Amino acid sequence: MFLRLIAGLTLLLVAYFCFWPVAVEPTAWAAPNAPAYVGDFTVNEALANYDSLTMDGQTGPEGVVVDSQGRVYATTEQGWIMRWQRDEIEGEKWVKLPGRGLGICLGQSDDFWVADAFEGVYHISAQGVVTRRLTEVDGQPLLYANDLVMAPNGKIYLSDSTARFSAKAYGSTYKASLVDILEHGRTGRVIEFDPVSNSSRVIMTGLSFANGVTIDPDGRFLLVNETSEYRVWKYWLEGEKKGQSEVVLDNLPGFPDNILAGKNGRFWLGFTSPRIGLLDSLAAKPFVRKVVQRLPSVVRPAAKYYGHILAISGEGEVLVNLQDPAATYPLTTGASETEEYLYISSLVAPELARIKVSELHLVD
Repeated sequence: MFLRLIAGLTLLLVAYFCFWPVAVEPTAWAAPNAPAYVGDFTVNEALANYDSLTMDGQTGPEGVVVDSQGRVYATTEQGWIMRWQRDEIEGEKWVKLPGRGLGICLGQSDDFWVADAFEGVYHISAQGVVTRRLTEVDGQPLLYANDLVMAPNGKIYLSDSTARFSAKAYGSTYKASLVDILEHGRTGRVIEFDPVSNSSRVIMTGLSFANGVTIDPDGRFLLVNETSEYRVWKYWLEGEKKGQSEVVLDNLPGFPDNILAGKNGRFWLGFTSPRIGLLDSLAAKPFVRKVVQRLPSVVRPAAKYYGHILAISGEGEVLVNLQDPAATYPLTTGASETEEYLYISSLVAPELARIKVSELHLVD
């Protein structure tokens, strides 16, 4: 009797792990061997010491921007946009979004544009008036508006990370991203939106979790992070290659998140986490990845705590490599550079990190 019970339970478990329906339909792909933390990625502790800007109980300053008056703004997990007056370390709750704001960029008149992962694209006036502007493109809703940037001509370029897993439905950008990364369905896209004519069009498709988007200060090209394939794309807006795209930095050591133009030709890129060996080893095994999704969430692959920021050129050359293996400031997503400071964003931190540019010894 006991052996029958064990056999029955074993069959039930096998049936569950093989046939229980889950949301993901993984596709096979060839993951490159992860690079070692040497050369351009040599381990250091440059991010270990930073100043903390308080956030009035908020967490996850995922996107950061600085206005013409030196005031700092950051999106948070709770939907607030925090604001710090120039040279202040105590933040104030400024504007509340309905969902989870991620990317934030300046407009042309000290106004702002925000990618709300739950609700779409919002415009915020300098006075704090919030207006919803974009919720779908080509009849397809924005399920995961992630990052955005305004071009010199006033157009907005936006990443919609996935057409499969709604950040709002999962109640968390992090949870939805884990599912999309496990599936590797390549449904991410980049969108061009004209706020004047209210028209939009898709300019890049087939990206495996489209993420950070930034623009060359002269408006010549975009740089786009493709998180699940560990690479950075360049999409040409002007010149002989207009409308074409190419990979300029491939096989990165982590999951690239935001990317933002800095000073002197630098573009700052943040890694939310180093690569996850189990995911790479299962890249060509979609059935096993589906089984993994049936495991309890606490044992599925998850982000590793590690601090890592790069500055790269528009051609993909690594210019600056800043790390903190101890992850004193966890799950770094990117950085915003001013003449005086580098503001470092995070997916979960209860504070905004700031390091003096003079302490980083950047070469101009």
